[in-house]
Amino acid sequence: MDARTPVGLSTSCSYPESTTAAFEIASRLGYDGVEVLVWTDPVSQDAAALRRLVDHFGVPVLSVHAPTLLLTQGTWGRDPWGKLEKSAELAAELGAGTVVVHPPFRWQRDYAAGFVAGIGELEARTGVTMAVENMFPWRARGRELVMYAPGWDPTDLGYRHLTLDYSHAATSGQDSLELTRAFGDRLAHVHLCDGAGSAKDEHLVPGDGSQPVAAALQELARNGFGGTVVAEVNTRRAKGRVAREAALARTLEFAREHLARTPEVTA
Repeated sequence: MDARTPVGLSTSCSYPESTTAAFEIASRLGYDGVEVLVWTDPVSQDAAALRRLVDHFGVPVLSVHAPTLLLTQGTWGRDPWGKLEKSAELAAELGAGTVVVHPPFRWQRDYAAGFVAGIGELEARTGVTMAVENMFPWRARGRELVMYAPGWDPTDLGYRHLTLDYSHAATSGQDSLELTRAFGDRLAHVHLCDGAGSAKDEHLVPGDGSQPVAAALQELARNGFGGTVVAEVNTRRAKGRVAREAALARTLEFAREHLARTPEVTA
Protein backbone atom coordinates (compact mmCIF):
# COMPACT_ATOMS: atom_id res chain seq x y z
CA MET A 1 0.00 0.00 0.00
CA ASP A 2 1.34 3.47 -0.82
CA ALA A 3 1.35 6.54 1.40
CA ARG A 4 -2.23 7.51 0.60
CA THR A 5 -4.83 7.54 3.36
CA PRO A 6 -6.35 4.04 3.61
CA VAL A 7 -10.02 3.88 2.67
CA GLY A 8 -11.93 1.01 4.25
CA LEU A 9 -15.44 -0.35 4.02
CA SER A 10 -17.57 -0.85 7.11
CA THR A 11 -19.21 -4.26 7.22
CA SER A 12 -22.42 -2.36 8.05
CA CYS A 13 -22.48 -1.27 4.40
CA SER A 14 -23.44 -4.78 3.27
CA TYR A 15 -26.48 -5.06 5.58
CA PRO A 16 -28.81 -6.95 5.27
CA GLU A 17 -26.13 -9.17 3.73
CA SER A 18 -23.51 -10.72 5.99
CA THR A 19 -20.08 -9.73 7.29
CA THR A 20 -18.62 -12.13 4.73
CA ALA A 21 -20.38 -10.25 1.94
CA ALA A 22 -18.71 -7.02 3.02
CA PHE A 23 -15.25 -8.58 2.66
CA GLU A 24 -16.18 -9.83 -0.80
CA ILE A 25 -17.45 -6.40 -1.86
CA ALA A 26 -14.42 -4.59 -0.41
CA SER A 27 -12.08 -6.89 -2.29
CA ARG A 28 -13.89 -6.60 -5.60
CA LEU A 29 -14.21 -2.81 -5.49
CA GLY A 30 -10.62 -2.16 -4.40
CA TYR A 31 -11.08 -0.89 -0.85
CA ASP A 32 -7.93 -0.98 1.30
CA GLY A 33 -9.61 -3.02 4.04
CA VAL A 34 -12.68 -3.28 6.23
CA GLU A 35 -14.03 -2.05 9.53
CA VAL A 36 -15.73 -4.89 11.38
CA LEU A 37 -18.95 -3.87 13.08
CA VAL A 38 -19.39 -6.33 15.95
CA TRP A 39 -23.05 -7.32 16.01
CA THR A 40 -25.25 -10.42 16.04
CA ASP A 41 -23.54 -12.04 13.04
CA PRO A 42 -21.31 -14.66 14.73
CA VAL A 43 -18.55 -14.10 12.17
CA SER A 44 -18.19 -10.49 13.32
CA GLN A 45 -17.36 -11.72 16.83
CA ASP A 46 -14.89 -14.46 15.87
CA ALA A 47 -11.22 -13.58 15.33
CA ALA A 48 -10.43 -16.92 13.67
CA ALA A 49 -13.34 -16.59 11.23
CA LEU A 50 -12.34 -13.02 10.42
CA ARG A 51 -8.71 -14.04 9.82
CA ARG A 52 -9.93 -16.62 7.30
CA LEU A 53 -11.84 -13.87 5.48
CA VAL A 54 -8.75 -11.64 5.51
CA ASP A 55 -6.67 -14.44 3.99
CA HIS A 56 -9.31 -15.47 1.46
CA PHE A 57 -10.21 -12.02 0.14
CA GLY A 58 -6.85 -10.32 0.68
CA VAL A 59 -8.24 -7.33 2.57
CA PRO A 60 -7.09 -6.51 6.12
CA VAL A 61 -9.20 -5.41 9.07
CA LEU A 62 -8.36 -1.74 9.60
CA SER A 63 -10.63 -1.08 12.56
CA VAL A 64 -13.27 -2.61 14.81
CA HIS A 65 -16.56 -0.96 15.77
CA ALA A 66 -17.44 -1.95 19.32
CA PRO A 67 -20.99 -3.25 19.96
CA THR A 68 -22.09 -0.03 21.65
CA LEU A 69 -25.11 0.68 19.45
CA LEU A 70 -28.63 0.54 20.86
CA LEU A 71 -29.32 -2.54 18.73
CA THR A 72 -26.23 -4.41 19.99
CA GLN A 73 -26.79 -3.97 23.71
CA GLY A 74 -26.92 -7.75 24.19
CA THR A 75 -23.88 -8.58 22.06
CA TRP A 76 -20.96 -9.83 24.19
CA GLY A 77 -23.01 -9.58 27.36
CA ARG A 78 -24.36 -6.58 29.24
CA ASP A 79 -21.17 -5.24 30.81
CA PRO A 80 -20.18 -2.19 28.72
CA TRP A 81 -16.54 -2.25 29.82
CA GLY A 82 -16.40 -5.94 28.96
CA LYS A 83 -17.56 -5.10 25.44
CA LEU A 84 -14.76 -2.59 25.03
CA GLU A 85 -12.16 -5.00 26.43
CA LYS A 86 -13.24 -7.67 23.94
CA SER A 87 -13.26 -5.13 21.10
CA ALA A 88 -9.70 -4.10 21.90
CA GLU A 89 -8.64 -7.75 22.10
CA LEU A 90 -10.27 -8.47 18.73
CA ALA A 91 -8.58 -5.46 17.14
CA ALA A 92 -5.19 -6.50 18.51
CA GLU A 93 -5.62 -10.08 17.28
CA LEU A 94 -6.48 -8.85 13.79
CA GLY A 95 -3.77 -6.19 13.61
CA ALA A 96 -6.28 -3.34 13.58
CA GLY A 97 -5.10 -0.26 15.41
CA THR A 98 -8.44 1.42 16.12
CA VAL A 99 -11.68 0.64 17.94
CA VAL A 100 -14.64 2.94 17.29
CA VAL A 101 -16.71 3.60 20.41
CA HIS A 102 -20.04 5.34 20.96
CA PRO A 103 -20.48 7.32 24.18
CA PRO A 104 -22.60 5.71 26.92
CA PHE A 105 -26.35 6.01 27.02
CA ARG A 106 -27.55 8.22 29.86
CA TRP A 107 -29.13 5.30 31.74
CA GLN A 108 -25.70 3.62 31.97
CA ARG A 109 -24.88 5.88 34.90
CA ASP A 110 -21.85 4.18 36.44
CA TYR A 111 -20.34 3.51 33.03
CA ALA A 112 -20.90 7.11 31.95
CA ALA A 113 -19.49 8.56 35.17
CA GLY A 114 -16.10 6.96 34.58
CA PHE A 115 -16.14 6.86 30.81
CA VAL A 116 -13.66 9.57 29.83
CA ALA A 117 -11.00 8.42 32.28
CA GLY A 118 -11.74 4.76 31.63
CA ILE A 119 -11.33 5.10 27.88
CA GLY A 120 -7.94 6.70 28.41
CA GLU A 121 -6.86 3.94 30.77
CA LEU A 122 -8.02 1.18 28.40
CA GLU A 123 -6.19 2.80 25.52
CA ALA A 124 -2.96 3.12 27.51
CA ARG A 125 -3.14 -0.47 28.73
CA THR A 126 -3.97 -2.15 25.41
CA GLY A 127 -2.11 0.08 22.96
CA VAL A 128 -5.25 0.20 20.80
CA THR A 129 -6.65 3.60 19.82
CA MET A 130 -10.13 3.97 21.30
CA ALA A 131 -11.71 6.62 19.07
CA VAL A 132 -14.95 8.03 20.52
CA GLU A 133 -17.50 8.96 17.87
CA ASN A 134 -19.53 12.14 17.57
CA MET A 135 -23.22 11.40 17.94
CA PHE A 136 -26.32 13.62 17.79
CA PRO A 137 -29.36 14.64 19.85
CA TRP A 138 -32.41 12.45 19.41
CA ARG A 139 -35.62 14.32 18.60
CA ALA A 140 -39.25 13.31 18.99
CA ARG A 141 -42.34 15.46 18.49
CA GLY A 142 -40.25 18.60 18.36
CA ARG A 143 -38.39 17.83 21.58
CA GLU A 144 -34.72 17.00 22.02
CA LEU A 145 -34.07 13.85 24.05
CA VAL A 146 -30.91 13.47 26.14
CA MET A 147 -29.64 10.01 25.19
CA TYR A 148 -25.87 10.15 25.73
CA ALA A 149 -23.64 10.90 28.70
CA PRO A 150 -21.40 12.72 29.25
CA GLY A 151 -22.66 14.05 25.91
CA TRP A 152 -23.17 13.44 22.20
CA ASP A 153 -20.57 16.03 21.13
CA PRO A 154 -17.07 14.81 22.12
CA THR A 155 -15.25 18.01 21.12
CA ASP A 156 -14.57 19.36 24.61
CA LEU A 157 -14.86 16.23 26.74
CA GLY A 158 -11.19 15.32 27.09
CA TYR A 159 -10.93 12.24 24.87
CA ARG A 160 -7.53 11.56 23.37
CA HIS A 161 -8.83 10.21 20.07
CA LEU A 162 -12.03 10.85 18.14
CA THR A 163 -14.05 9.45 15.25
CA LEU A 164 -15.83 11.94 13.00
CA ASP A 165 -19.02 10.71 11.33
CA TYR A 166 -20.30 13.08 8.65
CA SER A 167 -23.89 11.81 8.80
CA HIS A 168 -23.99 12.31 12.56
CA ALA A 169 -22.70 15.84 12.03
CA ALA A 170 -25.58 16.50 9.64
CA THR A 171 -28.18 15.11 12.06
CA SER A 172 -26.81 17.25 14.88
CA GLY A 173 -26.79 20.39 12.71
CA GLN A 174 -23.00 20.67 12.77
CA ASP A 175 -20.50 21.24 9.98
CA SER A 176 -18.05 18.43 9.17
CA LEU A 177 -15.30 20.77 8.01
CA GLU A 178 -15.56 22.83 11.19
CA LEU A 179 -15.50 19.65 13.28
CA THR A 180 -12.44 18.41 11.39
CA ARG A 181 -10.65 21.57 12.43
CA ALA A 182 -12.00 21.52 15.98
CA PHE A 183 -10.94 17.89 16.51
CA GLY A 184 -7.46 18.69 15.21
CA ASP A 185 -4.77 16.15 16.08
CA ARG A 186 -7.27 14.11 18.10
CA LEU A 187 -9.06 13.06 14.92
CA ALA A 188 -8.01 9.45 14.42
CA HIS A 189 -10.79 7.97 12.32
CA VAL A 190 -13.46 9.11 9.85
CA HIS A 191 -16.79 7.56 8.89
CA LEU A 192 -17.32 8.62 5.30
CA CYS A 193 -20.95 9.29 4.39
CA ASP A 194 -23.24 12.30 4.09
CA GLY A 195 -26.49 13.69 5.41
CA ALA A 196 -29.08 16.26 4.45
CA GLY A 197 -29.81 17.50 7.98
CA SER A 198 -32.78 15.26 8.65
CA ALA A 199 -33.58 14.28 12.23
CA LYS A 200 -33.02 10.74 11.00
CA ASP A 201 -29.41 9.54 10.74
CA GLU A 202 -29.15 9.02 6.97
CA HIS A 203 -25.65 7.78 6.02
CA LEU A 204 -25.98 8.85 2.40
CA VAL A 205 -23.39 8.37 -0.32
CA PRO A 206 -20.92 11.29 0.00
CA GLY A 207 -22.00 14.13 -2.25
CA ASP A 208 -25.69 13.23 -1.98
CA GLY A 209 -26.27 15.31 1.16
CA SER A 210 -25.51 18.84 2.33
CA GLN A 211 -22.33 18.29 4.35
CA PRO A 212 -19.03 19.77 3.02
CA VAL A 213 -17.62 16.25 2.67
CA ALA A 214 -15.31 17.04 -0.23
CA ALA A 215 -13.79 20.00 1.60
CA ALA A 216 -13.42 17.96 4.80
CA LEU A 217 -11.53 15.20 2.98
CA GLN A 218 -9.34 17.79 1.27
CA GLU A 219 -8.59 19.27 4.69
CA LEU A 220 -7.42 15.84 5.84
CA ALA A 221 -5.15 15.57 2.81
CA ARG A 222 -3.70 19.03 3.35
CA ASN A 223 -2.93 18.24 7.00
CA GLY A 224 -1.34 14.86 6.30
CA PHE A 225 -4.04 12.88 8.12
CA GLY A 226 -2.52 9.70 9.52
CA GLY A 227 -5.71 7.85 10.36
CA THR A 228 -8.18 5.81 8.37
CA VAL A 229 -11.26 6.80 6.38
CA VAL A 230 -14.02 4.17 6.40
CA ALA A 231 -17.13 4.23 4.23
CA GLU A 232 -20.26 3.85 6.37
CA VAL A 233 -23.08 4.21 3.86
CA ASN A 234 -26.60 2.89 4.31
CA THR A 235 -27.42 0.57 1.38
CA ARG A 236 -30.38 -1.24 2.96
CA ARG A 237 -32.79 0.05 0.33
CA ALA A 238 -30.54 -0.86 -2.60
CA LYS A 239 -32.32 -3.06 -5.11
CA GLY A 240 -29.91 -5.95 -5.01
CA ARG A 241 -26.15 -6.45 -4.99
CA VAL A 242 -25.50 -4.57 -8.23
CA ALA A 243 -27.10 -1.37 -6.90
CA ARG A 244 -25.37 -1.80 -3.53
CA GLU A 245 -21.97 -2.15 -5.13
CA ALA A 246 -22.60 0.81 -7.42
CA ALA A 247 -23.22 3.05 -4.39
CA LEU A 248 -20.13 1.78 -2.62
CA ALA A 249 -17.98 2.12 -5.74
CA ARG A 250 -19.13 5.72 -6.04
CA THR A 251 -18.21 6.28 -2.39
CA LEU A 252 -14.69 4.93 -2.92
CA GLU A 253 -14.21 7.03 -6.05
CA PHE A 254 -15.30 10.14 -4.12
CA ALA A 255 -12.83 9.38 -1.33
CA ARG A 256 -9.92 8.76 -3.67
CA GLU A 257 -10.59 11.94 -5.61
CA HIS A 258 -10.79 14.30 -2.66
CA LEU A 259 -8.13 12.72 -0.45
CA ALA A 260 -5.73 13.20 -3.36
CA ARG A 261 -6.60 16.87 -3.76
CA THR A 262 -4.83 19.42 -1.57
CA PRO A 263 -6.79 22.69 -1.39
CA GLU A 264 -5.34 26.14 -1.11
CA VAL A 265 -5.09 27.52 2.42
CA THR A 266 -7.82 30.08 3.00
CA ALA A 267 -8.04 32.72 5.69
